[in-house]
Amino acid sequence: MRLLLIEDDVHLANGLKESLRNEGYSTDGVLTGKDGVSAIRTGDFDLVILDLGLPDIDGLDVLKHIKKIKNSLPVLILTARDGIENKVKGLDLGADDYLAKPFNIEELLARLRVIERRLGTHTSSVIKHNHVELDTQGHTIFVNEIEKKFSRREYMIVKSLLENVGRIQSKEQLESKLYEWGEEVASNTIEVHISNIRKKLPKNFIKNVRGVGYVVSKT
Repeated sequence: MRLLLIEDDVHLANGLKESLRNEGYSTDGVLTGKDGVSAIRTGDFDLVILDLGLPDIDGLDVLKHIKKIKNSLPVLILTARDGIENKVKGLDLGADDYLAKPFNIEELLARLRVIERRLGTHTSSVIKHNHVELDTQGHTIFVNEIEKKFSRREYMIVKSLLENVGRIQSKEQLESKLYEWGEEVASNTIEVHISNIRKKLPKNFIKNVRGVGYVVSKT
């Protein structure tokens, strides 16, 4: 699930992005309402976390723009504003949920899971395929029920391939997953990691489609 965080408090935003990425959410962040609206116009997001107290545009106006661009896009509002009025306004304008600052990250994660269940996108934390089992909660990978050690980058690449069984993932797509998780990517990063990953997985589990990318076959 890809999230967009629109939050101008840099310290809070960085902490939230790290926590969300650690829970398996691909998270992009912007600091202004204008950049948030622009990101939604050009990006493909599954959910928006929106702070109402932005420096350039009132958060409720940003919410209006979001709903005009993509009315079905779920929005969870964050705000330090007191009183019920802003909560009611936000919900009336199409927000899916509302969380008052300060909040606990566990509550935010629970609210996200509720929205995911409502959308039908919340799935088991375990992905299984051909004797390989990946747990997105524990960030672990088992092969034939034996846990294998993978680096953070290797784990993210395996996760992306398993989430797209039968669909070819280009080098650029896999690189973008690393970027989304805040990783630096060199020109040969994917090739090096794929080589190391193959040594830990069953033979021919990851297939190379010459000139196109990599795929985990359905069979």
